[in-house]
Amino acid sequence: MRWQRVGCSSGTLLLVSLCSPPIAEAQDTVATTIEQLVESARVPWARWPDFAPYLDAVARVYPGPTPSPVWFDGLHLIAQSRTAVAALLAADTHGLDPGDYDADLLAEWARRSVRVPLAAVERAHFDVLLSVNLIRLLDDLRSGRLHRALLPSPTQIPARLDLGVALTEALAGDSLPRMIAAASPRLAQYQNLQRLLVQYRRLANDTLLRRFTSRTLLSTTPAEPLSAVRRLLAATGDLSPDSAADSAAGSMVQAIRRFQSRHGLPPTGRLDPSTIAELSTPFDHRVRQIELALERLRWLPPIGPQPFVVVNVPAFQLFAFDSVGGRGAPVLSMKVIVGKALDKRTPLLFEQMRYLEFRPTWNVPRTILMEEIMPQLRRDPDHLRRNRMELIGPRDRVIGSRVSAELLDSLERGELRVRQRPGGENPLGSVKFVFPNAANVYLHATPRTELFAHSRRDFSHGCIRVEDPTALAAWVLRDQPRWSRDSVIAAQKGKVTSRAMLTRPIPVVIFYTTAVATPMGGVWFFQDIYRHDQELDEALRGAPL
Repeated sequence: MRWQRVGCSSGTLLLVSLCSPPIAEAQDTVATTIEQLVESARVPWARWPDFAPYLDAVARVYPGPTPSPVWFDGLHLIAQSRTAVAALLAADTHGLDPGDYDADLLAEWARRSVRVPLAAVERAHFDVLLSVNLIRLLDDLRSGRLHRALLPSPTQIPARLDLGVALTEALAGDSLPRMIAAASPRLAQYQNLQRLLVQYRRLANDTLLRRFTSRTLLSTTPAEPLSAVRRLLAATGDLSPDSAADSAAGSMVQAIRRFQSRHGLPPTGRLDPSTIAELSTPFDHRVRQIELALERLRWLPPIGPQPFVVVNVPAFQLFAFDSVGGRGAPVLSMKVIVGKALDKRTPLLFEQMRYLEFRPTWNVPRTILMEEIMPQLRRDPDHLRRNRMELIGPRDRVIGSRVSAELLDSLERGELRVRQRPGGENPLGSVKFVFPNAANVYLHATPRTELFAHSRRDFSHGCIRVEDPTALAAWVLRDQPRWSRDSVIAAQKGKVTSRAMLTRPIPVVIFYTTAVATPMGGVWFFQDIYRHDQELDEALRGAPL
């Protein structure tokens, strides 16, 4: 290398190179290292080294035979790199683990680069690692870490965003913060849960609250458990600060009732075993429930500014919304009955409600026919007639209600089916709400209205029974002048089966979450009746899918 002393205006001498092989060599080293990392689809020192699922996206960030770093301007990090690292560090605000995105490692490298420029190989490593992890985070925020979309069919899956192109364009247009902010669901429920996550993490770190267990209530000193319960109820907001120091029994009873209602329990105001179990549940568990709820919300496709219906299975509740905007308050809510946890679980779906059927007939599902009706028919050939049922043959031909040994054999072989006519004994009640799906699940009324008095309501064979079918039907059909509430009631009481088509399909989400944020800032927790939380928690602790 040849060097030359050159004078400058101040009279001092500088060493400058007549050519720049060190710079060129460094650029070659960066480009070669980036190329090797992209070709191998691995960053060996990362939390999750293999980025093959994102290879196409990463390759678009580093095109050409000599790829250049995107997060550096020469030896120095660009300002947007700090925005990207900050987003990775803030992954926990979405219920995600920043460690899954190497956030601490990247933050340390970024701090070190301020003091001493990183070597060429380190710049390449940092650049690719940041790009891979940012792409992974954006994808996880858009569709969940497990990417389990609740979609009816592949034809309705929204077009997948090309994350590599999006990242490149965001960097070029200096719009990286906007792209990161837009990645997560724009649902009020999601944002409300994020705020609650902060609150419950704080509660989980409170050493005084962490000492509370079911054994606290068995203390030999009566004042100790009462004080502990009062402290816990004040922390959760069920007991107001003014009442926290009040020894009056009335305020405590009301606080316990509020707590019970928020946890899906009968609001008795008594410290029964179920209430004690919920009171002694660690706040770490509540935090995890909220994190799992956020993950499931990321599975939903965009709903758009339109009415939609949500059924939350473990809450045994239906909510109807006019739109996804606002505070997330439903315009209608009611109790529902869902599939039995043991063997008749209601499937999770995202479908489109297309019509209502008033005074519906009930086509008995084959499982119910074989397991419940066939044994009764063998004992009582008149069972169908007494229950307003009939045998149906090919092309909907009505055969009658009296069975013979020959007809029983045909039923056994699946050549015939059973249908129940509309009426008071029909399990579909006065109306059903149809959103065609492979599981043949729908919402419907029920004659067994006494079951809505139970706090746990998993009694059905999989379909969903609604508490107030008249209110739901009137809301679904409210944009059609001919379907006033009175006409809905008349159709429910009519003598014939009739159908009401929707002018526009309404999305129906059959959802599962044990943590629900209320529009007023509170939170409700429910039992994991199908063990879906347990399964999801185990899956999330493994490698991303």
